[in-house]
Amino acid sequence: MKAATAKTAVGFRNILFATDFSAAAASAIPYVKRIAKHYETSLVALNVHSPTVNPMTPPETWAAEEVAAEARDQQHREELLSTFAGIPTLVLIEEGGIQDNLKAAIEKYHIDLVVIGTRGRTGLGKLLLGSVAEEILRTTTSPVLTVGPYADQTRGADGQIREILYATDFTSETQAAANYAVSLAEEFQARLVFLHVAPRLEPNDLVMASDVVESSKALLQKLVPKEASDWCKPEFFVEQGSPAEKILELARFRESDMIVLGIKPAEGVPGAAIHLPISTAHKVVSHATCPVLTVRS
Repeated sequence: MKAATAKTAVGFRNILFATDFSAAAASAIPYVKRIAKHYETSLVALNVHSPTVNPMTPPETWAAEEVAAEARDQQHREELLSTFAGIPTLVLIEEGGIQDNLKAAIEKYHIDLVVIGTRGRTGLGKLLLGSVAEEILRTTTSPVLTVGPYADQTRGADGQIREILYATDFTSETQAAANYAVSLAEEFQARLVFLHVAPRLEPNDLVMASDVVESSKALLQKLVPKEASDWCKPEFFVEQGSPAEKILELARFRESDMIVLGIKPAEGVPGAAIHLPISTAHKVVSHATCPVLTVRS
């Protein structure tokens, strides 16, 4: 098999798994194991919780609270080391805010992939990402693999990746995310599917639907390096309508095992991301039946 070129080949050396020890977080574990073992990476398992001592409680209870917290943290540390036995794992259990601790860990340990699981939350009749997961997705500079609340646990129990669906709007984030999709497909010998969702044409538009499809497929094909033909035959799809709906529809129909998206950096006031309208990427992550890898340019 011909290896991917240096331009398109990507790999992972240090993975960070962020967990709150919930069932939702645990749903990401099979993918952490699969990727870590395949790439022979080091793993940082990070848990961040609120301060142990509650200043509103009587001072005479603080010592007991600290002892109980230390015992709990040690139990969690042992659980994580047991879960990831065979993988070089560093367990970090910290106090404070998730973003500050996550950023510090990413920089200190040279993290090139963050993996999270989220249960989601409801609001306005729609399933949204949990606030922590949403903030991580918007602000973390490393690629983030998110296992959302609708991810099919039976299909992902073995962490296998049999098909990768890459969706793009041809913005500046396109090539970086495409490189990950192509390289991951080669690494796991997975089928590779490219999708572009174009705006729905209006009756008075001068362009023909067939022209949009043809030109979009040509652009999609340019994202695939020539040497990829040595190991796969990518499929190309062009749809019209809502990007999130079409991405989710195709992923469900094909039973894709991973969706790859390029995303833009967060804009606006730091910390306000959870109050802004949910983006296409967040809609996909919130409703996808498989994990979603988001990549910044």
